[in-house]
Amino acid sequence: MIRVTKRFHFEMAHTLYEYDGLCRNIHGHSYNLEVTISGEPRNEPGHPKDGLLLDFSTLKEIVKTHVVNPFDHALMISSLVPEEQKQLLSQTTDRFIVVDFQPTSENLVVYIASILQPLLPSGVTLFSIRLYETETSFAEWFAADNS
Repeated sequence: MIRVTKRFHFEMAHTLYEYDGLCRNIHGHSYNLEVTISGEPRNEPGHPKDGLLLDFSTLKEIVKTHVVNPFDHALMISSLVPEEQKQLLSQTTDRFIVVDFQPTSENLVVYIASILQPLLPSGVTLFSIRLYETETSFAEWFAADNS
């Protein structure tokens, strides 16, 4: 078994609905995302992809298409925000994401895992997600803890 990790970066704003601190205000982060997959590398001597678990470009395409591109420079809020506020906020940006959870780093790693798991090819397993909200603060999700 081998683990392979690819790093990604995106900028995203969010607000924590009715939070009792500064994060109740709209603010942004420079997120760094690490996606780790696991499995057995291809064992086909002579095949151009011999020794690969999954081509990094394939992993990059999956994550960029389904996570990075939709999230980058978006505003993410909870569906609990009152409808009139959602309508006003949606007028401020073309990239507006309403989710059914408080958009904390902890909830985002679970959400990202739920997006990516079904998109991986057979024989490739999502091992972990690590999302840095700041340079020194991150949340992690491990498949082994969530099976």
